[in-house]
Amino acid sequence: MADIIIAGFGGQGVLVLGQMITYSGMIEDKAVSWFPSYGPEQRGGTCNCSVVIADEEIGSPLVTVPTAAIVMNAPSFDRFEPKVGKGGLLIYNSSLINKKSERDDIRAIAVPANEIADELGSARVANMVLLGTFIEATNLIKPESVEKALRAVLSERHHNLIPLNMQALERGRAYQ
Repeated sequence: MADIIIAGFGGQGVLVLGQMITYSGMIEDKAVSWFPSYGPEQRGGTCNCSVVIADEEIGSPLVTVPTAAIVMNAPSFDRFEPKVGKGGLLIYNSSLINKKSERDDIRAIAVPANEIADELGSARVANMVLLGTFIEATNLIKPESVEKALRAVLSERHHNLIPLNMQALERGRAYQ
């Protein structure tokens, strides 16, 4: 079972990232839950979601001690880095977070997600870069499932962006 927190500012694709993990888990016939949490702001306010993936029925969608956290900004790093459970995984966007985890009981992976996304031509795929790192670090879901999930999560008018998202995913897989 994996209890995951994904956090950042609204507009960074935090909720979509959580949906991608959730849909990918559903495609692989796993039990999943997705629980968003955000303020009234549409963009710029804090935003996070909890995702639980398991092989058996899930008792609660709430994640209090995550086995993994994917954080996209400094306030989220400050809030969730201490909550990652011992032996857990922290993946963070080093483009926007100018600090390192001081914890020696978790695995922390710094990924310059914004720089990679800019190299690919769109800052909007930074979340997919981090998802690629998560996939490679955990083997929790398969990249093929993510491509199928993109078709479900993205509206059909945005399906032309699937190849760019998959490029971002592959670039993120290179960070360990």
